[in-house]
Amino acid sequence: MSEVNFDGIPGPTHNYAGLARGNLAAKKHARKVANPREAALQGLAKMRALAARGVPQAVLPPHERPHIAALRALGFEGNDAAIIARAAREAPQLLAACSSAAAMWAANAATVSPSADTADRRVHFTPANLIANFHRSLEADTTTRVLRSIFADQARYVVHSPLPAALQFGDEGAANHMQFSATSAGPGVEMFVYGRSALSAASAPQRHPARQTREASEAIVRRHGLDPAMVVLAQQSPAAIDAGVFHNDVIAVGSGNVLFCHEQAFVDQRSVLEKLDRMVAGFAPIVVTNAELSVDDAVATYLFNSQLVARTDGGFLLVAPAECNEHAGARALLDRLVSGNSPIAEVIAFDLRQSMHNGGGPACLRLRVELTDVERAAIRANVFLDEALANALDVWIRRHYRDRLAPDDLGDPALLDESRSALDELSTMLKLPNVYPFQR
Repeated sequence: MSEVNFDGIPGPTHNYAGLARGNLAAKKHARKVANPREAALQGLAKMRALAARGVPQAVLPPHERPHIAALRALGFEGNDAAIIARAAREAPQLLAACSSAAAMWAANAATVSPSADTADRRVHFTPANLIANFHRSLEADTTTRVLRSIFADQARYVVHSPLPAALQFGDEGAANHMQFSATSAGPGVEMFVYGRSALSAASAPQRHPARQTREASEAIVRRHGLDPAMVVLAQQSPAAIDAGVFHNDVIAVGSGNVLFCHEQAFVDQRSVLEKLDRMVAGFAPIVVTNAELSVDDAVATYLFNSQLVARTDGGFLLVAPAECNEHAGARALLDRLVSGNSPIAEVIAFDLRQSMHNGGGPACLRLRVELTDVERAAIRANVFLDEALANALDVWIRRHYRDRLAPDDLGDPALLDESRSALDELSTMLKLPNVYPFQR
């Protein structure tokens, strides 16, 4: 069993529209000029560096944007160019929402349970419905098609439909899910973190919305055929959500037998850690205190939105955003962890500023999928990153992506044609069937 990181490729319409309530970075950079080419190349650089270290890497393609079908459903008529022109003139915020490249954050694509954990011993995926934000709710259909195209062998994979698009079942994917296992064989412990329960009067954030519901997490446990005795349900701290922790992966990351989190990540955190200690062999929590790093600074640096990657020597590599090196408190904390008796043996930082300015760090960009060698061999799409694919993607990005995209540029109908041309070529490169509406 090995963990493969499926990274989302930022799309040609990557822009800063400040669409997500509770995402402080997106709000701060709203309406600034973006650089889609740089965004995609920064993500590719991270993938290449990890692949060079022997970390299995794969890619997920961008979505088609602008989402013309959504604009039609909202009353804009005519051909594609006319729809874009009218939306830009009359409802630029709707055009921005329908142009969002947020599917780049593959941690929100789905919740994944490895075959070792499921009753039928198949890998299960539930694509996220992402109903908390209109621009993200548009992703579910394409994400489902893409996952079913890549994980097509139904003897080994189950790609469910998204949960019902209702507030009671708000689901944000793997950004609120962690899987622990002290060994590479046998079932692990799956931890689901929710922000609210639709049927409970439990404490809720006051300033920002809690996106993930307990009911959604419980439904995924059932449909994935997980053993309830190997599942932990924990509530995200409402105060943390109000501080800008809109997903659990902004304040906690777990892998193997290690949980790296802030002391204010969960409600009744002591009980949560005690339960994990009973369930995960050799459980090794790394809990950062508020004195070491405040929640506000954790949100500003995205320290916990790092990737925690197991090394062959038993230690862990922490893949962090460059902002952690530039913050004295975060840098000092990481230095202490690496030099001390911590499971984190090494830290590498990447410049992902184009993504970070919209609120997405290293962990946001990847979907963790644990696969056996046989399961991996069953994937026929050309999505696993090697030198040839990395070089082809580099050329493709530089040929198709703009290096400047301002808010007003979303009204340019040529951007849709450029995006479709790029995605059509990428589909061939990745050996994917026609997953986009324009290809049908």
